[in-house]
Amino acid sequence: MTAKLDYRWRLREVMATRGHFQTTDLVPLLAERGIELSASQTYRLVTERPERLSLRTLMALLDILGCTMDDLIVPVAASGAGRKKAASGHSTPAGEGPSGVGDFRPKRARIVPE
Repeated sequence: MTAKLDYRWRLREVMATRGHFQTTDLVPLLAERGIELSASQTYRLVTERPERLSLRTLMALLDILGCTMDDLIVPVAASGAGRKKAASGHSTPAGEGPSGVGDFRPKRARIVPE
C-alpha cells in the first residue's frame, strides 16, 4: 500500500520569526513583486492551508521572507485511521458511507449587495 502524504503550511510561523506579525504586512511586499492580492486573500493565504498556490506567489513569499520551501512546507504522513470529514460537513468513520466524485458538491456563492 502506498503511503499517503500531506503537508503542514508554516507561513504564519515563518512570518513571525522574521518580524511580520500582521497579514496585511505582506500585501505591499507582494505587490512590489507583481503579485496583486487583496487583504482578505492574503489573510487566507497566511491563516489557512492553501490547496492551490501559484509558483509565482510561492517564489515571492520565499523572496520576501528569505527562506526556502522546506521552511514553509513540511511534508507529513497523512493519518488514514481516524475520522474523515464528509462533503456534508458530518464526520463519518473512514471506509463507511458513499465515496467517489459524487460526494463533492459545489458550495453556493454568497452574493453580498454593495
